Amino acid sequence: MENSTNITQVIIDTINTIFQTLFSSIDNSLYSVLDEITFVNSDILYDKNFETLFGSSASNGILLIANSFLLAFILYYSSRYLIAHFTYTQSETPLSFIIKLILCGISMNFSFFILEMLLDLNSNVCLAIRSLGENLFNKNICFSELINTINNNISIDSNSLNIFSLDGLIKGTLSISLLNLVFSYSLRYIMIKVFVLLSPFAFLSLTLNKSSWFFRAWFKNLFSLLFIQIIVSLVLLILFSMDFSTDNLFSKFIYVGGIYTLIQTNSFVRDFIGGVSTEVSHSVQNFVNFKS
Repeated sequence: MENSTNITQVIIDTINTIFQTLFSSIDNSLYSVLDEITFVNSDILYDKNFETLFGSSASNGILLIANSFLLAFILYYSSRYLIAHFTYTQSETPLSFIIKLILCGISMNFSFFILEMLLDLNSNVCLAIRSLGENLFNKNICFSELINTINNNISIDSNSLNIFSLDGLIKGTLSISLLNLVFSYSLRYIMIKVFVLLSPFAFLSLTLNKSSWFFRAWFKNLFSLLFIQIIVSLVLLILFSMDFSTDNLFSKFIYVGGIYTLIQTNSFVRDFIGGVSTEVSHSVQNFVNFKS
């Protein structure tokens, strides 16, 4: 009987040691990355390979392809305008088309600068929200600080973690949930870059009425991806505004609720304004179906 008890205790200690190592690894390396991939600004554009891919002028990169499409749009309009004279159908006037062509052509070739300003504007709004929290609560409003606060309030001792206790189960739930956040916000990070690369074509699509749906879909999806960052800042601000005690069970579940809210932020934004999903289990079907 005593041997069975010892074996059971050895198994429990082994499991606790494994999870202790796992959670320690996540705490030490994951959450600082989570801050970097969540709170983005124009710095994500200044990657050497990305700038080369986008193009520094109309003669290289994505801008070269977009300017080639500009010529295709001119040929398309010319043929449509010519056919309209034979079919007696209404067509956009040449003056209107030329004005839109010039404006869209300029916007297309300066799309990198426009997106840079948009990303910085969104980042500055988030920084203002987080700075407000820092001034009020004397804490950095970020994921790293949040995890330290959670660990302190849940009273988890890194040397005596018991995964089979309530605190251990809560800690495991939070770690798995935040790992999910890393995957979700990493996907968002990549999608922002994808929509930046599509920006020249989005501005170009405004040239023709039949293609303008692409700009609306592009802007709606990009705006929803950036708006997530503002919602995350507000959620973090609310979490840091709460005064929790270490022995209060209520506070522990509120933290779990806060992390779950951060996971569901993309779903909330999509329900509110639409946009593309950054959940790992979903696809970009919303963007494709926007036209219909």
